[in-house]
Amino acid sequence: MRTLEDLKRILRKIDKKGYKAYREIEGVYDFRDFSLIIEHVQSDPFAPPSLLRARVPMDKAGFPTTLYSSKSREVALRDYLTREFSRNAASICKGIRGTGRSGLISIDTPLQEILERTSVILDHNTIEARFYAGMPARGRSVMADVAEEMLSREIPSIIRRSLFYTSLDHRRLDTHIETSEDADHLRTRLHELGLVAFVSDGAILPRASGIDPRPMRGGGVIPFRSPESLRVEVELPNRGRITGMGIPEGITLIVGGGYHGKSTLLDAIKLGVYNHIPGDGREFVVTVDDAVMIRSEDGRSIRGVDISPFISNLPFGIDTRDFSTDDASGSTSQAANIMEALEAGTGLLLIDEDTSATNFIIRDHRMQELVSKDHEPITPFIDKVRLLYRDLRVSTILVMGGSGDYFDVADTVICMKNYTPVDVTARAREIAERYRTQRRMEGGSEFGIFRKRIPLRQGFDPSRGRRDVKISSKGLHSIAFGRHTIDLDAVEQIVHVSQTRAIGDAILYATRFMDGRMTMRAILELVMKDIRDKGLDVLTKRPAGDYAMFRRQELSSAINRLRTLRVLQGL
Repeated sequence: MRTLEDLKRILRKIDKKGYKAYREIEGVYDFRDFSLIIEHVQSDPFAPPSLLRARVPMDKAGFPTTLYSSKSREVALRDYLTREFSRNAASICKGIRGTGRSGLISIDTPLQEILERTSVILDHNTIEARFYAGMPARGRSVMADVAEEMLSREIPSIIRRSLFYTSLDHRRLDTHIETSEDADHLRTRLHELGLVAFVSDGAILPRASGIDPRPMRGGGVIPFRSPESLRVEVELPNRGRITGMGIPEGITLIVGGGYHGKSTLLDAIKLGVYNHIPGDGREFVVTVDDAVMIRSEDGRSIRGVDISPFISNLPFGIDTRDFSTDDASGSTSQAANIMEALEAGTGLLLIDEDTSATNFIIRDHRMQELVSKDHEPITPFIDKVRLLYRDLRVSTILVMGGSGDYFDVADTVICMKNYTPVDVTARAREIAERYRTQRRMEGGSEFGIFRKRIPLRQGFDPSRGRRDVKISSKGLHSIAFGRHTIDLDAVEQIVHVSQTRAIGDAILYATRFMDGRMTMRAILELVMKDIRDKGLDVLTKRPAGDYAMFRRQELSSAINRLRTLRVLQGL
């Protein structure tokens, strides 16, 4: 193993040479209390920055084993160390010094959610941070003096402030880990409590803005307070006893006037599949981990989905048991989104009236009188939601402001008034009894069956130009897969671009299981099992520092939006 002095000597030797001379510094260097691995040097100053790894022996890092004694605590510790590295890099790094990305030092920085990441990896012997550095250049020539300052002073300082236990704020670290562990514990208890979601008393649900996920501040922010009839008390391993609103299994309506907090509550619930950092306001807003947000999605492609429980008897004899289109309507896309979510294995659907196709959500009595069922191919969701729960045990939380007909099928009705929830279930039932609807149920006696799908490997071509594999994330909601773009704008539970990046590579990984017989559900399960057993690194040949954990529901959504997807129908 080379030493820091060897690194300095190489840098002096390549000073002012062409940029590719930086390749000579790739390798492993001993800094006594940690090792620095220069894994890969970028090809030019404007290319994605160089990947480096710092490995600290655990006996020198000094972290008590109690901080990573379970998977939950380990993930939270890794998340905290990533945040510390990012904070220290921003403080110590002197910014751009030269051409392109010269002089920058960064790590895959988390947002409000605590996700398993590849930015920091640990086991009982080692902590490893994976980060990025822009090797400095003047034009396209090596700047050895700046590179030496980065590699011998700045980076070691960041590492020693971030990855050594004695350098950290122990109270903040403990709080971070314990908060995440409590949220995980609470989520595992939802089923035994007969709940699909829990919103703690005192939670702050509004966000700073539509593009800022931090909590709203100021005197006008109203902390959440559960109605007494829905209040649940839970004992957490660290925080102790907390109370909050438990949303029961079944069909729940969230109603209320405009701007009173209906969608704000649903937004918090949809992101309750993830843990949140202390101070976020949603630390103990938790949802069953397979919940899926469903919306209409005009123009998306659909391949071989059985949407017959919702749509049948289309003109020209189109078979909705094996439905494909390159340009879905609002209703067909929403039907397909539900059926794909069921295929991926969900126990909770989240739906907002504002982002739904109106004719998919409700068909009222007057419209039934004008257009008979014989001439209407759509069975609205109102006529299937109860059957969905009865037959498949899939619950629904639905924001509804425009149709009281849903009172007839709801188990729980929550009315938001000035951002405060009120249990109006009894009142809604009284109204439903007094003002009986004249609409006819059109859903039949059962939800219906749907066929399993078998994705075919021929539909997945990641090549582009001379490259056999060209996959990259193009922001939070877009994946370039070969020559095609996967649009994920309607997939609302992706929260970090590192999830998008990992999903793109997971699609390619999934093709190894596509043998013409294995179903979509089985393939998703195998991919996620390999990730659980081997880590996210299983998705790539080279160590990755910019992956974040995703759910199989989002992987399914991405695969289903690949326009070249080909499937066979199973039994």
